[in-house]
Order: sequence, then C-alpha cells, then structure tokens
Amino acid sequence: MSQGVTQFLIGGIRVSPDASNEQILERARQKMKRADISVASLHFRLYKKSVDARHRDDVRLVCTVLAESEEVLSDAVRARVLRQPDVRALTREELNVTKGDESMNGRPLVVGMGPAGLFCALLLAEQGYAPILIDRGDCVADRVRAVERFFREGVLDTQSNIQFGAGGAGTFSDGKLLTRINDAHCTYILERLVEFGAPAEILTRAKPHIGTDVLRVVVDRMLERIAACGGEVRYRTCLHALTEYADGTVLAATSGGDIPCSSVVLAIGNAARDTYQMLITRQFAVEAKPISVGVRIEHLQADIDRALYGNFAGHPALGPAEYALSDTRGERGVYTFCMCPGGEVVAAASEEGGVVVNGMSHHARDGVNANCAVAVSVRVSDFEPVDGNVALGAIAYQRRIEQAAFSLGGGNYSAPIQTVGDFLDGTLKSEPSRIQPTYREGAFVRVADLSKTFPHYVTDSLRYGLRSFDRKLAGFACADAVLSAAETRTSAPVRIMRGENGQAIGHPCVYPCGEGAGYAGGITSAAVDGLKTALHMMARFAPPQ
Repeated sequence: MSQGVTQFLIGGIRVSPDASNEQILERARQKMKRADISVASLHFRLYKKSVDARHRDDVRLVCTVLAESEEVLSDAVRARVLRQPDVRALTREELNVTKGDESMNGRPLVVGMGPAGLFCALLLAEQGYAPILIDRGDCVADRVRAVERFFREGVLDTQSNIQFGAGGAGTFSDGKLLTRINDAHCTYILERLVEFGAPAEILTRAKPHIGTDVLRVVVDRMLERIAACGGEVRYRTCLHALTEYADGTVLAATSGGDIPCSSVVLAIGNAARDTYQMLITRQFAVEAKPISVGVRIEHLQADIDRALYGNFAGHPALGPAEYALSDTRGERGVYTFCMCPGGEVVAAASEEGGVVVNGMSHHARDGVNANCAVAVSVRVSDFEPVDGNVALGAIAYQRRIEQAAFSLGGGNYSAPIQTVGDFLDGTLKSEPSRIQPTYREGAFVRVADLSKTFPHYVTDSLRYGLRSFDRKLAGFACADAVLSAAETRTSAPVRIMRGENGQAIGHPCVYPCGEGAGYAGGITSAAVDGLKTALHMMARFAPPQ
C-alpha cells in the first residue's frame, strides 16, 4: 500500500444547459463506479465547465469533475481507476521557493503595477525581500477619476490613464484569465486572485474572467498585502534612467527622485515607449517583434447570442456568448482578439495626438453591445528603422496609425468609425443606426474612411477577415455593425532580451518580465512571468538585511 495519487479528474461529461451541478456530479460518480471503487470514500466537486456551441441546436455543457479520495489507495486500485476512459490523475506543482546566498545591496525595485509587477512584488514581499513597487500612474481610485475625465472631457493625463497606473491596462478590460500557456503556476495565480476578491467561479470556468469592476478591488487588496508584508508602494513615479555600478547596485532615476536599489524588475507594460527608448539608448538588447493592428467591431450582444446559441440564447447557465475566430489562408493572418461580451469600446490613448481603442466589460457583462478586436498580423520587415534601429521603427509604426486615427476623428480624441457595410464597399453612406458605438458613450465618434488609418495590406486583410468570419459566424459582417480605430496595443512591439536566469542580456541586475518586455500575452501569462521572475531573483539573492 502507498499513498500515491488521491485526486482524479473525470472528464467528458456532456450535459444539457438545464442540468444541475448535482446531476453533473452524479454522472462522475457513475463513471467511477465502473472502476469498482466505493464512491462513498470519494468527495466530488465541479472542476471545470465550458460551453460547446459548435451545433447551436444542441448546445452542451462540457464538464470535468474532481474526485478526491479520503482513504489511502493501493497501487492496484489507482491503476484500475486510471484505466477508465476520461479519467486522469490530477498533478499539481507546488510553488517551490529557493533562496540564494548572494547579498542584496539594497532593496529590489519593481517598475510597473500590471499583473507581472504585482505578482512579482507580492511574492518578494511575502518572502521578506521588501520590494519598492512604483508606477507612473495613480492608485485605482484616482486613476478611475482620470480615465472618466478623459472619457467625458477629452482631457488626457499621459501619466495616469487606461494604460498606466495600479493594475496596468488589465484594470480597464474584461479581466480575461484564459491563457494559452501550459504552466502549472496558472492555478496558483487564479487561487491568489480569488483570495484577494475575485469570484470563485474563475477556478471552474474554462474561460474565466473577472470584469473591470471586480478587478479594481482585487488590485487594491493585492497592493495592501504588499505593503503589509514590508513592501513600499509609490504612485506617480516614472522611471527615467538606470545607472548600474560595479558593486552590483543600481540607481534608478525617477520623477519622484533617485532610488538606490539592488536589482530592478522591468514590468513596464507595452505602452511604456519612453522606457523602451531609454533602454535602447543605454545599449540594452531590445529587438522588434511581430505585432497586430486593426479595429474594434461592435455587434448587439443579443445577435451574437442567437448566432452561437440558437434557441438556447439567454440561458442563465450559458451567459453572454463569446467567440474566437481566425484565418491564416490570406496574405496575412487575421484574427479576433480580446472579445468583450456585453462590453464597451474604451478610449485607451496614453500619448497626446493619438487615438487608441480597446475593449472593457464589467463582471456581469450586461451591456447591450459585444465588441472585439479584428487584428491583422504585422511583420518585423514592415517596420522602417528609425535612426538605424528597427525596434524604434516598430514603435513609430504603431504611433503613425494612432496619429492617423486621431486626425480622422477630428483631432479631439473622438474615434473614427465606419459601418461594416461601408468599409467593405469602400463608401461613406451610412451612420450608425441599430448598433450604436459605445466609445466615450457614443458622444465622441466621427464617421470616416478607416482605410486612411492603415497601410493598404492591413485594410485589405481586414476586409478579407470580415468576410471570412461572416462565413464562420453568421452576421459577423452585417452591414450595420460598427468599426472603430485604431487597435494598436495588442502586444508589445519589442522584446527586451533576457537569459534563462531572467536577467537582461549584459545587465545582471535588471530583470525584464511580463507583456511589456515581450514575454506574455494577457493577465494570467503576465502574472506567471512576474512570479517566475521573483523566483529567479530569490534563487540568487538572500533577503536584504
């Protein structure tokens, strides 16, 4: 007899949306009975639930149940259980913290309060490393006020906005936690988010999300925890320069004064263009990487529900329908990105003279419209070097599109919009009607020819993608759907090169991480990267005295 595996995942449970959780668990019990094991000794709970809407007349819930044994199981019993179809062992990787013995000549500095910076600083603080955490933007409450003023009056605060401030760009998003990375630390991230106030359902949903309203509370509580564990949180503190010394210390020049530190984590977010410029000037290895640019498209959420769920549209067990579409058969890949059910298109500019659109939803996802980005792949070869540097050319590429959108919108941070019918026909005949734009409550939009925002290959690919997606999802390219420009911040345009130890190439006391450094693509993956960065640092350094 040996303890071994005592947790099993039972998958392949397909039920009607009308099925109760107890009915789902009973299906799991019946599967386990076939292994000739006493189900009375097992505790069952729902582990994951997703929606299969491939056949809209037969929408199904696809569920996985966790069975935990209250008894020690023999090897023979475990083997018999694992031979059953759709049954596998649950394996979890515990967070393994190893602390090194290299002395820290000062406290670590974490730059950026997005998911990567927050989780990096949180682990460092809880393990006794007393980090200093800075961001150029405000705390959540002040940041919300700055964003609302921008929406209402068009007064942009370039230091505190949808891109910069506590929580990073994710604070004003749908709060999606779905990730394509296969990393055991994802579970740790989700469990910590629940600890700080996220709904427990994110642990069981296949496509979990928090929502901007709940995420703001979570961010505040994480920052409170960091401070309670000895960390220091500073707002309105923008990094201007780094000076590295032979003794292994670093001096960070910031808008709030110089900060001596032992090491620096660059969790800067993908909008920190001035920081990219500074790093390039100081000979950091910064490379251009492929990006995507495009538009936001808005439909009525009710139309999307009917297109995907048919007669099941509106069913409480399903919630608002969501989709993910792509097509790589054309000249360039085109795909939907960051779909926000029941959400709104938000003004996400961080620089004067540019218009940027993004998507945001509250936890309830109860808005009238659905929106998502329709994005086209852009290659590194599309960037024209600036001062001989392709990375700077990538930034300039994004900026040109944002400035073109600003001009088309009238130069007052109104967004240029166009109906899908007009965009596909190359005309300007229609005003929004059945589907109303949500950007700045629809009060600051201007009908314009969106083809003037982008290079021709982006426009051509957008038209190709809209028609392709309409074949996959009926009504996607309906004539009265509304497009707004420009979606440019889908990912970082550059990558700050680092080694396997997490250190920037040639700069052993600097640790780039997260989406802004080019190593993640969403809240969960950025949080995991921040966590791993903290583990790299702790494996090297002993806590500061």
